[in-house]
Amino acid sequence: MERVLLPDADAFRAFQRRCQDGGWQRDCGGLAVCLEPPPPGCAVQQRGVWVGRARPLISGCSPQCRIDIPDVAAGTVYDVLHDGEYRRQWDTNVIACHDIARVAANANVGYYAWRCPKPLKNRDVVTLRAWQVEDGCHTIISFSVKHPKYPPRKDLVRAVALLMGYLVRPTGPSSCRLTYLAQVDPKGSLPKWVVNKVSQYLVPQMLKRLHKACVQYPAWKQQHGVNVKPWLYPEQNELPELALSALALQHAASLEDIDESGLAEAKDESGEHGGAEN
Repeated sequence: MERVLLPDADAFRAFQRRCQDGGWQRDCGGLAVCLEPPPPGCAVQQRGVWVGRARPLISGCSPQCRIDIPDVAAGTVYDVLHDGEYRRQWDTNVIACHDIARVAANANVGYYAWRCPKPLKNRDVVTLRAWQVEDGCHTIISFSVKHPKYPPRKDLVRAVALLMGYLVRPTGPSSCRLTYLAQVDPKGSLPKWVVNKVSQYLVPQMLKRLHKACVQYPAWKQQHGVNVKPWLYPEQNELPELALSALALQHAASLEDIDESGLAEAKDESGEHGGAEN
């Protein structure tokens, strides 16, 4: 088994640089989208160990979205991205979402299962998620790991998060820019309509839902543990501790591929499902 190491300062810097790259295309709603393949050999390195070589999300497309948020502070957006209880209020894709254990003051292991566009099978991931706040920038990165108590389920396809995360940069006292990057192997051959749907609709819509959730978060948080934020105050983290030695990197080659390339889009599909957002 290939051991897991926590992302270090170089890994966070590499992710931030990756979020700066790309051929951005802006739409009239303030959302910029980059659908270029990742640079050859792009990866996040953690103390000499490659977390994962960048592989396109689906058929050569690695969605990367950026949205300017004019009415929410960077710290609030960062809180929303961390708050698992609140996620269940706004994330329409979620089937199951919970933290499993803490491995450091700034890192947890968690489980996330999400709905895919019908008639595709739904997916899940187990990830190590690490975060950092430095020089005003809020960064969250995650990648797939193996946990002995969370093997692949028969009713879901275990996907592999090679590199996922968020970068939140303040643009003012009450405004910020949010970048979302997803390099995920869905473990299977998918039809072209899924590629188009994910890149052109599902990921942008997820960010717009997230924006709305951020606006509503302060009022919600007042009624739900207003001072409880273990991502900011590690002493509040009540998760069981887990040694990194209990984990291993999850490689795509060790999981089964399924062929869904011939599936046609369900006519009653509303378009609300289908993006990994962990």
